[in-house]
Amino acid sequence: MADKNELLKELRIERDTRPGGAGRWLWALLLVPLALAAGGWWWWGTARAAAVRTVPVEEIRGAAGGAVLNASGYVTARRQATVSAKVTGKIVEVLIEEGMEVRNGQVVARLDDATPGVNLALSEAQLAAARQALAETRVRLAEAKLTLERTQGLAAAGVSSQAELDKAQAEVDSLAARLALGQEEVAVAERVVAVRQRELDDTVVRAPFAGVVVSKDAQPGEMVSPISAGGGFTRTGICTIVDMDSLEIEVDVNESYIARVKPRQPVEAVLDAYPDWRLPAHVITTIPSADRQKATVKVRIGFERLDPRILPDMGVKVSFLDPEWTATSAPRPRLVVPRAAVRREGDEDVVYVVRQDRVERRPVRLGAADGNRVDVLAGLAAGEQVVVEGPPTLAEGDRVTPR
Repeated sequence: MADKNELLKELRIERDTRPGGAGRWLWALLLVPLALAAGGWWWWGTARAAAVRTVPVEEIRGAAGGAVLNASGYVTARRQATVSAKVTGKIVEVLIEEGMEVRNGQVVARLDDATPGVNLALSEAQLAAARQALAETRVRLAEAKLTLERTQGLAAAGVSSQAELDKAQAEVDSLAARLALGQEEVAVAERVVAVRQRELDDTVVRAPFAGVVVSKDAQPGEMVSPISAGGGFTRTGICTIVDMDSLEIEVDVNESYIARVKPRQPVEAVLDAYPDWRLPAHVITTIPSADRQKATVKVRIGFERLDPRILPDMGVKVSFLDPEWTATSAPRPRLVVPRAAVRREGDEDVVYVVRQDRVERRPVRLGAADGNRVDVLAGLAAGEQVVVEGPPTLAEGDRVTPR
């Protein structure tokens, strides 16, 4: 019997009596698939995340607030002329220098007047001769009239014949015709003198209006002509005069934003030469023609006050202001984003804002454009990260990896 009990003990299965042994094996079996699932989910989500480049929304303080559009252009003169001579001739005297102020009609240069002077003297001599001949004809006509009167008296008394009377009458008529011809010749000679005088006057070059000389283009001894002489050394201009009272600004505005420009709209201008000097201005007019190559429309802007520091062809940046905002006193900061951050979807301008690892679609209201940047009037806050480079299929809630 004892042997049977020993045999039964040998057949008994020994179990692990340590606490928790079986539980650890069970948890291990459960955690392995969970870890594999989590890793697969992480790998799948990371592989789907689109790589995007972001920049923060920039806040600019101290700039012109209320701007609805920014543009750049140049200072131009509405009244400017390259002064030349009306006749071809050699310059003997130039009486101007760059920067000199000239009056209307002031002499700026003289040409060689030897030939026109000789022609004028000849015409005046011919006029004097014609007048002398006319005076002689008047004397002879008066004498012929007296002879006719005497012949008529003698013919009435029967002393003179009819032939002598006819001869005296013919003499009077001939001299009268010659007198009329002499008067016409004198008139023609006077007109010739006027022409020669004009030719002489044309050798004196005068300023067409009051202004400032900005360019001196000829020197004494050079030839000048009102028409271009190809291949030669003939000048076509003596100097360039600008009326400084006619200075204004011309800018090219993208035709997509031209609706924001109105006549008499207030404008703030900043010259590139004086970046801290803000000049009040206003819109004069919009040129009713677009440039199909650049897709722009030209806008003329007038200064409220002119200043000697404003010069033609200076570069200038302008901000078209909102008339309602200009009534306020304190400037407001500007929020600026790159143009690349703005997408056009339907009738809305939108940007995609990165929040943690996902993007949020945000409609925005845009303001003035300045180069590669654009003002945001509503929809964003300073410091938010916006997508500037990413897939074109980016949508609300997509997972992204900023870089």
